[in-house]
Amino acid sequence: MSKPVILTGDRTTGPLHLGHYAGSLSTRLRLQDSHAQFLLLADMQALTDNAHDPAKVSRNVLEVALDYLAVGIDPARTTICLQSHLPALAELTMLYLNFVTVARLERNPTIKDEIEARGFGRNIPAGFLCYPAAQAADITAFRATVVPVGADQAPLIEQTNEIVRRINAAAGRAVLPEARAIIPKAGRLPGVDGKAKMSKSGGNAIRLSASPDEIRAAVRAMFTDPGHLRVEDPGRVDGNVVFTYLDAFDENAEGVAELKARYTRGGLGDGAIKRRLEDILQALIAPIREERARLAKDPGHVLGVIREGTERALTKTEATKREVFNALGLFRLDRRKPAGREEALTELARLGQEFDAT
Repeated sequence: MSKPVILTGDRTTGPLHLGHYAGSLSTRLRLQDSHAQFLLLADMQALTDNAHDPAKVSRNVLEVALDYLAVGIDPARTTICLQSHLPALAELTMLYLNFVTVARLERNPTIKDEIEARGFGRNIPAGFLCYPAAQAADITAFRATVVPVGADQAPLIEQTNEIVRRINAAAGRAVLPEARAIIPKAGRLPGVDGKAKMSKSGGNAIRLSASPDEIRAAVRAMFTDPGHLRVEDPGRVDGNVVFTYLDAFDENAEGVAELKARYTRGGLGDGAIKRRLEDILQALIAPIREERARLAKDPGHVLGVIREGTERALTKTEATKREVFNALGLFRLDRRKPAGREEALTELARLGQEFDAT
């Protein structure tokens, strides 16, 4: 039996961080043996709010690809591909925009939150607002049925499935499969400041390539409980960023539960839990940082991985686009140039008959 298909990816706006690892990278690593996995370097999506700096988007293609390879994504098992070099994605996006309303796009909780976070007001780039349709194109072009995402991205998968159902209804048959989101236990990882999710632009992230000193400084600056002034004081676990990170990255769940109980009773200082977290993060990031540095010495190899993956993805996405267009009865024009007027008329008549038949 063929393996179920996964499609996921990341915007090429900067190196990846622990939020990406907790949100989807760890799931991708776990599933790359049991699934046919496609990993999208989403440079076109990155332009939806970075069109003023396309060079930033371009130079970070390699940065994100390096992070993929450094954490253990295997190109022999996972296809790494570049979004801007897959024209079927743009063509399907244009098609899907006819199956969704502006009001529905504006109601998407993920888009609403991101618009507010960026302070767009009504000056929303059209590409940003239409991202749910573009993501639906990404997912369906690969015929993906599984999408590992953070909890904040789940509404986008729901909207993808709405578009899929409308396409299938218009075609009169199940042309495209629906997808389900896989949300990790960590869900949405907050930034070290505790004020928002960890993000590249928010300045509150720990990069997967962070140095030991950067990790140490970030952990020491983490938000805990402002009311926990003395070791003997009872502390709050809810909203405490250090415990959120321990839940995400400490494999000793029983040990973390004991720490929470001690902290809640009083008698456990912030320094102790921060030292535990730092040890865990240092051990997690060190091999990723070292492998990334090794891979960065051979950018030609990384480019080759992207090129080969994109060629494989091109074949798959073009096939899906043709199937969707044909199922909807869109006009098909033979690209072979007719020899003369009579042959052209004959060709148009044939195409008209095929169109009527569909």
